[in-house]
Amino acid sequence: MEKVKIANILIDNTSMNEFLNDLQKGVVFTPNVDHIMTLQQDEEFYKIYQEADYFVCDSKIIQVASRLLSVPIKEKISGSDLFPAFYKLHKNNEEVKIFLLGAGEGVAKKAAEKINMRVNREIVIGSISPSFGFEMNEEESLDIIKTINDSKATVLAVGAGSPKQEKWIMKYKGQMPVVKIFLAIGASIDFEAGTVKRAPKWMSDNGLEWLYRLLSEPKRLWKRYLINDLPFFLLIIKQKLGWYKNPWKDGCEK
Repeated sequence: MEKVKIANILIDNTSMNEFLNDLQKGVVFTPNVDHIMTLQQDEEFYKIYQEADYFVCDSKIIQVASRLLSVPIKEKISGSDLFPAFYKLHKNNEEVKIFLLGAGEGVAKKAAEKINMRVNREIVIGSISPSFGFEMNEEESLDIIKTINDSKATVLAVGAGSPKQEKWIMKYKGQMPVVKIFLAIGASIDFEAGTVKRAPKWMSDNGLEWLYRLLSEPKRLWKRYLINDLPFFLLIIKQKLGWYKNPWKDGCEK
């Protein structure tokens, strides 16, 4: 699969259909602008990124940046689009059994019920809305893993926010031998449950989903979008001019 370098990661240059047909097993990350900025500051997150198998573009802004770099990414594939496309594709595939991990109390269960109604079978066979900070609680994490293993789920979808969802997956995936596919899907569980509304399609298609989310949750997101993520454009300019340097090493490992 062709790769496109954006700052210090390589993104799979693929379409939704191509990717879903290719996905049989592995760990899927969905890089967006916030991920890329975190990758400039968090070496642990950078190393975690090197261990995943797939990286699909979860940002219209990144897609536009790729065009400026003369290596256009085919399609924006956000986690919140990928996840429903995945379970609808496999609605009749009895080997696909999904476990949801994430969101607030009761939200994952509500999402599971709605998804199962949509596909008319119990494709989601288990769900947990963990406590805040569960990723730092070894005992709770091991209890979660036991529940996932007991469920015989073959797909684990984790919606716990970045970078903790990616770090949790990579730390514990070896303890879940039955799970074939790990999806880091951010707010998708909330979207599936209907507890959080997605941006209108026209905003998402025009790279304005960040603005919708900012207006919806200004206290939580203003710093991310208005301060932390703005230097992304400088990174792209530097890359275009050949001045960008990976803060952790020269080049990308994958």
